[in-house]
Amino acid sequence: MLSTKQNGLLLILLTLIYTLGFSQSNNQGSLSGSLESNGNFFQEDSLIEAFNTPQYDHQLFGSEVWLDLKYSNFGFDLGVRFDFFNNSNLLQPNESYTDQGIGRWYINKKVNKLGISVGYIYDQIGSGIIFRAYEERPLLIDNALQGLKLTYDLTPDWKIKVLTGRQKNLFDTYASVIKGASIDGYVKIDSSSVSFAPGFGVMSRTIDDETMGRLLTSLSLYQDPFRIEAKYNSYAFSVYNTLVAGPFTWYVEGAYKTNEVFWDPTFEWSRIDESTGLEIPLLGKYDFTNGNIVYTSIGYAGNGLGISLEGKRTENFSFRVNPFENTNRGFINFLPPMNRVNTYRLNARYSPATQELGEQAVQLDVRYSPSRKLGFLVNLSNITTLDNELLYREVYTEVTYKYKRKWQLISGIQWQNYNQNIYEGKTGVDILETVTPYAEFLYKFSRKKSARFEFQYMLTAPGISTNPETDEKYTNRDFGDWIFGQIEIGLAPHWIITASDMYNVSPYKKNLQAGEKAEDLHYPTLGVVYTYRSNRFEMKYVKQVEGIVCAGGICRLEPAFSGMKMSVRSTF
Repeated sequence: MLSTKQNGLLLILLTLIYTLGFSQSNNQGSLSGSLESNGNFFQEDSLIEAFNTPQYDHQLFGSEVWLDLKYSNFGFDLGVRFDFFNNSNLLQPNESYTDQGIGRWYINKKVNKLGISVGYIYDQIGSGIIFRAYEERPLLIDNALQGLKLTYDLTPDWKIKVLTGRQKNLFDTYASVIKGASIDGYVKIDSSSVSFAPGFGVMSRTIDDETMGRLLTSLSLYQDPFRIEAKYNSYAFSVYNTLVAGPFTWYVEGAYKTNEVFWDPTFEWSRIDESTGLEIPLLGKYDFTNGNIVYTSIGYAGNGLGISLEGKRTENFSFRVNPFENTNRGFINFLPPMNRVNTYRLNARYSPATQELGEQAVQLDVRYSPSRKLGFLVNLSNITTLDNELLYREVYTEVTYKYKRKWQLISGIQWQNYNQNIYEGKTGVDILETVTPYAEFLYKFSRKKSARFEFQYMLTAPGISTNPETDEKYTNRDFGDWIFGQIEIGLAPHWIITASDMYNVSPYKKNLQAGEKAEDLHYPTLGVVYTYRSNRFEMKYVKQVEGIVCAGGICRLEPAFSGMKMSVRSTF
């Protein structure tokens, strides 16, 4: 149920919308909205380990709904969003979440050169390295800033922005206060193709008294050398610029964060139990140091050639609402991912999460189209720790050929090295090596009828890993080899019908006893999509293997799924 506070807020917003909209026909007001809803029916399948959660045990169904309403008139922009979660596994895949309320509201108004925004605000400074308030629904991340944002146009090309508030935490807010400011500009060199877009930003976070008391209690449990000072306030500064010179674009940003307490989950240490005198091994510790990051990207586009080169170095840049939020929640900032966003099922199976405590990475993307028919793509990415320990490496190639408007073929191969120990926390597992050739063929029978075929084969190469506890060496192949096939029939403008299977063609499990055989399991999907004007309905039967789900460099390991998925999307 909505709280008393939310009910009062809802009444005020609806009254404003009604009052402003009463004379909509005379003032050309605009009322719009959208609906997004998901429904999951859970069917237990012990063979693929889709079980042992509340949804499989007894709830059997879960859903999520977002309803947006927006109204504009008299220079005002108003909006409200209702969120509903019923037995949802979106927040925590192994748990059930049920709640409902106002997920967002806002009021925007421009008064001459002053812009005013109150409510739940989505915005960022620079590329987001020191501040980004954003939403990623696939992981139920909603880092909106609940508060006030003011902008002022110094000139047509220079703007100041200040903001303050608290970060959203589902239907509540974190107690820590966030505030910041930035100045952004644009400079064009006369009679040339050269321009600059410089900027500077600063952010600050103030921990509340209750959280500080909890932090001091936690720190008191740590003996030297980890006895550290806790501060109420931490600050982050960022300088950035975009240079455009003809076909070249260069963006560079450097940021610094002052000393603060943060949690390092990877640090291994031990301490002596005073009562027994025994040494107790421990994993993770609080640290206290400053942080820095440098990010740059250089791009060229012209004559059918596109080149993009990115580089990033991150050191201790954990910037969160408080030190206790050390999972995928409570981020004040956003660190750009340094790997290709793959869309094919097997190519996207292993994706690296951004490491806020330390990584150095480089990514090169080259695209060349000698003609309208033919295109080439090569993407290289390499991510290591600050000590040059390999975390992730990918070589991705792609060739596209189009024959008139009749058919199109896309094909290539992907090589990956993926550190499961770091990204998935699998003890004793190190680098996983994969080779994945793939192909996609699209054939158009007519303007309204088409068929699309996908094929991928993932070979898990025989890389060698070492168990740190026993020094035992073994082959790390995770689940083994995979083959994926899909067919999609398009009957425009209404229907899309899909059928696919992900088959564990060469299964591997290192814990099998002698003489046992791993089961070669199938993970089929059958689905249908119906679109009518601005409404889209989808229903599919799914068996999905355990794997990584990522959104914008933020990833989590999700368990296997078995059952039905339904969704409705509508705009009005």
